[in-house]
Amino acid sequence: MTAIRTSAPHPPPYRIRRVRTVARALAIVSCVPYVGLKAAWMAGSRVGIPDGSPLLDGGALLVVGNAATVLMDACVVALALLLTRPRGLRVPAWLLVVPMWVASGLLLPVMTAYPLQMAVRLLCGSGGGNGGGGDPFLDPWVFGVVYGGFIIQGVALGTLFVLYAKERWGHLWQGRLRDLPGTPASPVLRVTAVAAALVALAPGLAHLFWAAGWTAGLNEGMVAERTSDFSVVEAVNALFVAVAVAGALLLAFRRGGRLPLRVPLVLVWAGSAQVACWGGWLSLAALVGAGDVADRPTTAMALIYAVQMLVGTLIALSVAHLLEERAAAPDTSGTRA
Repeated sequence: MTAIRTSAPHPPPYRIRRVRTVARALAIVSCVPYVGLKAAWMAGSRVGIPDGSPLLDGGALLVVGNAATVLMDACVVALALLLTRPRGLRVPAWLLVVPMWVASGLLLPVMTAYPLQMAVRLLCGSGGGNGGGGDPFLDPWVFGVVYGGFIIQGVALGTLFVLYAKERWGHLWQGRLRDLPGTPASPVLRVTAVAAALVALAPGLAHLFWAAGWTAGLNEGMVAERTSDFSVVEAVNALFVAVAVAGALLLAFRRGGRLPLRVPLVLVWAGSAQVACWGGWLSLAALVGAGDVADRPTTAMALIYAVQMLVGTLIALSVAHLLEERAAAPDTSGTRA
């Protein structure tokens, strides 16, 4: 009996069970095809790159971009390990939450838009390819391999983070929306939510109009090569703007009092991450300015991307401040995770 007690005197609060083990393995293995392709391209291989692709003329800038995205996938592996190792519980919250938020923002558009694009192609027999018949970018199979890997990464990382967050911070989203007490951050959140909702009209309506077929503000390349794939992506962008604003307004004004608190928090997490991080990614592409002039973002597009990045970041920071105050408040439930 003594041996049994000394072997595990204090049961760990965070146990690595089968679901976590499988999700961790999937997150890591799903990085292999993408990293393999990027490494091959950096080594000079043309696998998956057809003749005439602009990638063949990318030069040093393309090598740097490939190296950066390989590092991003390395971060996925690091997150998967931190979320399933005991030392992960001792990592400062921001060091896990910020990378997970960024990963969510970059993976969620793929996880939602790509399956919808496939469904539209099956139903309508259109979409895909190069649209207007310009030079092909990549062989079709590359998109399936890469985006399929991204979807698996998103599901696996999301599962790991939800399980981790439930045990470490589960008390923060217990109860219903009406039970959320007022804090010094509440007025700030209300002002921020209203301001974000008003500012978000610009990117939200722009993406919605582009999805519906309007071409104002788009560059020449997008206008010439519009497909159903483009419309699906823009519709998804508009949806995430609405999701972010809806979550912020629910938390700010406590509407729908019986709604579980985790619902608006999930809306804010997903919406703000996609809006801010995808907007930031597109803004970075606009600053780099690679490719033909006709394919570079217009001033209107660059402004839309910058505004949506601002909206998403503003919402995320205001809700993070609210949760920080909630975490610092005395825990009266006796079930603090």
